[in-house]
Amino acid sequence: MVDPSELSASEARRLIGRRELSPTELLEACISRIEAINPKINAIVATDFARARMEAMLAEKAVLTGAVLPPLHGLPIGIKDLNATQDLRTTWGSKLFENHVPSKDEALVTRLRAAGGIIVGKTNTPEFGSGTATDNLVYGPTRNPFDLERTPGGSSGGSAAALATNMLPLCQGSDTGGSLRNPATWCGVVGFRSTPGLISRENRTLNYTHFNVQGPMARSVADISLMMAGCVGNDERDPMADRCNPQAFLEIEPTDLKNVRVGWTEDFGGVAPLDNGIRDCFRAVIGALGNIFHSIDGRDPDFSDARDCFWTLRCVNYLASHAIRYEDHRDILSENIIKNVEAGKKMSLSDVSKAEVQWRKIYQDFEVFFEDIDLLIVPGNATPAFRIDDGIPHEINGEKMKNYMDASLIRSALTLTGHPVIAMPCGYDHIGLP
Repeated sequence: MVDPSELSASEARRLIGRRELSPTELLEACISRIEAINPKINAIVATDFARARMEAMLAEKAVLTGAVLPPLHGLPIGIKDLNATQDLRTTWGSKLFENHVPSKDEALVTRLRAAGGIIVGKTNTPEFGSGTATDNLVYGPTRNPFDLERTPGGSSGGSAAALATNMLPLCQGSDTGGSLRNPATWCGVVGFRSTPGLISRENRTLNYTHFNVQGPMARSVADISLMMAGCVGNDERDPMADRCNPQAFLEIEPTDLKNVRVGWTEDFGGVAPLDNGIRDCFRAVIGALGNIFHSIDGRDPDFSDARDCFWTLRCVNYLASHAIRYEDHRDILSENIIKNVEAGKKMSLSDVSKAEVQWRKIYQDFEVFFEDIDLLIVPGNATPAFRIDDGIPHEINGEKMKNYMDASLIRSALTLTGHPVIAMPCGYDHIGLP
């Protein structure tokens, strides 16, 4: 038998249910992997091995006594360090909360535990999830398992790196401008930006916005679906939330791809910067898909206003989340937080109202765009994973980026549509990285 840490979550859960794999055996394999690999990667930044071991023993007892087992029964899970976990250090990657230990779980963590998941530890994130690289003043940088000099991406980089190295079978993440999709792409795993409101969150900063969503990360699409059964849930404290049957994610049948109409775009018609090497790789992927779909055609949605719209609305989110911290603790905040708050302070209500109108039009146009296709395929990232010491790319193909988000527009434009987005691995790029 392979090392249990190498099993997919779906296979591990199947073996647990058949009494062929003990939850304690799976957990110990993951802990051994963490102890061996994590010092090099720095993906998992706080651990709760004692509680995890106790819960694994209880999970094993439930199997042996023939109890009805929930969907994630006995599966080790990593929680991004932006979500509160009871009695487990939660810092948001910020010196402001360096020694913070919550007294209770967030609702999402509670749901994952209720679904049988065993919370093993916290995964690294940039401060308050703000960054394309996973680095902060509390824990330092997380490294890409495929090249330790490079970033795994952000802001769910710790989760992606932990999955890529088989430290954990499931991890939780979150996504605003690509914080799930970016590290999943650069680490060769799967990340799912779920439909806004499907995974409720009781402490959202702004009521009615689908900017930030929670989502699962795993090593396969089947594992994503399995974890969704533990993530979804209504919460009256979240105005975006609604009821959803978790069982639906456990009963998904394979789709006949011959019925699927596909569109693809390299860069939204030249709107989003894209490294030429990535462009060539993407064309090769599209060419390799052959005739497996009903149809596959190149087509570009109208995202001509997406850059300015996203930048303005993003700054609104930063002002709502960090304006007070900026005034009181500017000296210990990351440069990224400071610059985004200051950019927001320079904007006017006219700027915001213009962005809101653009946002409505982008959504409406995208709905029309999907009238005769079922799926849009897009490059996962604009560039290869960059070196940690270099920071985010300031130019692509020799053209200088105008602001921090330009190199992320291939992802952030899709945030504005409100649609679910899944990042899936499809080989390696021109420099040998996922």
